[in-house]
Amino acid sequence: MDIYLVKLILAHLIGDFFLQPNSWVKDKEQKKLKSWKLYLHVGIHVVLIFLIFFDLSIWKVALSIGGLHLLIDALKILFQNRKNARILFFIDQILHFCSIVVVWHFAYKGKINISYINEINTWIIISGLVFLTMPTSIIMRVIIAKWLPPNQSQTPQSLQNAGKYIGILERALIFLFILTNHFEAVGFLLGAKSIFRFGDLTKANDIKLTEYVLIGTLLSFGIAIAAAMFTQYLIA
Repeated sequence: MDIYLVKLILAHLIGDFFLQPNSWVKDKEQKKLKSWKLYLHVGIHVVLIFLIFFDLSIWKVALSIGGLHLLIDALKILFQNRKNARILFFIDQILHFCSIVVVWHFAYKGKINISYINEINTWIIISGLVFLTMPTSIIMRVIIAKWLPPNQSQTPQSLQNAGKYIGILERALIFLFILTNHFEAVGFLLGAKSIFRFGDLTKANDIKLTEYVLIGTLLSFGIAIAAAMFTQYLIA
């Protein structure tokens, strides 16, 4: 990756996540375009670019990114409300990174190599990862549904769909660990999950629930390991 692009991304990360207190964010949300902290925030981004590059000749790049940053943040605070705040946060960050790449491209004639998108191995890995998300969740639900203990389908103490998303994340991590040849991390993940689950199972005092959780965990890990090893075989 080009060093200029890395420096621009670093400046953005520091400015948006380290040098922007929550009080500034709230002030911008309340006062919208009248908030002077919006303009101070953008100014900090511009200064950071100068500091990281340590070169005044890049003023066009710094001002271009600063102007685009102001435009993106202004649109965000104008349209943001409680319902769309979460999705706008991610859209905001995507737009910021896209603006950085565009400015970098025009300023330094930079190009990002995306030829790997057309490679068969890339699509095999994507297919394996997708299989471990919802398809595996549905397969597991069909397999272990008959063993689900009564009154355990949804408890008030449990976050909605938390178990499903935890399973997807753990399978994705196992997939990543095996493809990068870090099998020991799989054992660490299993041990960590066992520790967190130990308290719940001891409090439950229900052997059926314990067996159900063990079946689900081992099945989830087993499918993830098998899918990862098969993917590894295909891309070898």
